[in-house]
Amino acid sequence: MDLKNKVAIITGASSGIGEATAHELDSAGVSLVLTARNQDKLEKLASKLTNATFFASEVTEPDLPQHLLETALNSFGRVDALVNNAGVMVVGTVETIDIEEICQMVRINVESAFRLAYFFAKHFKQQSNGFIVNLSSISGTTNYPTMAAYCGTKHAIESFTDCLRLELAGSGVGVGCVEPGKVATNLYQNWSDEQKQIVAIEQPLVAQDIAKAIRFILEQPSNINIGRLLITPAHQSA
Repeated sequence: MDLKNKVAIITGASSGIGEATAHELDSAGVSLVLTARNQDKLEKLASKLTNATFFASEVTEPDLPQHLLETALNSFGRVDALVNNAGVMVVGTVETIDIEEICQMVRINVESAFRLAYFFAKHFKQQSNGFIVNLSSISGTTNYPTMAAYCGTKHAIESFTDCLRLELAGSGVGVGCVEPGKVATNLYQNWSDEQKQIVAIEQPLVAQDIAKAIRFILEQPSNINIGRLLITPAHQSA
C-alpha cells in the first residue's frame, strides 16, 4: 500500500521508537498526529517533519483517543493508522519491585493501549479501512525472571492483538504487533547498572530498525495482514 497522503497517529512519539517511527513514516509521505507527555519535545519533532501536528497528554488520559481523532480530522480530514507505541518497563525481584510502579505500568502498557485500539478499531470499521499496530516485545512471547509484570503486560498485548485481528477480519481493518528484541533506547535510562545487565547485548537493535518494521507492516496490500513481526538482534539468543 502506498502510504503517501495517509494519516497516522503515533503514541509515545517524543523519543525512542515513537520518534524514529515518526521520521520513517514522514519519509513515506504520511501525515502525522503525535502524542506524548512532553509538549516541547513534540513541538520540536513536529517542526522537523513535513506534515505533522501534535497533542500533548498522558497516554492514560481517558479522553485522549477522542482528542487524537479530532486533531487528525481537523488537521488532515482523516486517519488511517494507529501506532500504539507508548510503554514503560518496570523490573525487579519480588522483594524490591515497587507495586505502585507496576500498577502504573499496567495502566500505560495495557489499559491505554486497549482504550486507544478499541476506540480507533470502531472508527476504522465504520470507514471500512485502517490499521492498528501495537508495540509488543519478545517478552510477550517468552518469560524472564524479575520481569514478571512487564512480560505479563506484553503477553496481554499479544493476545489482545490476535483476538482483535480475528474479530475484525474481513472488515477492512488490519491489526498486528511488532515484537522487538533488545533495543538500545532510553527505556532503560533510570535502571541500575545491575538491572541494565538484563538487557545487555552486543549490537542491540536501534529504534530505526523497529520503525522500518512498522512501515513494512503498514505498506502491505489490503489483502495481507501481518499479525506478528518478531525482530531481534542477530546476537540475541534468548
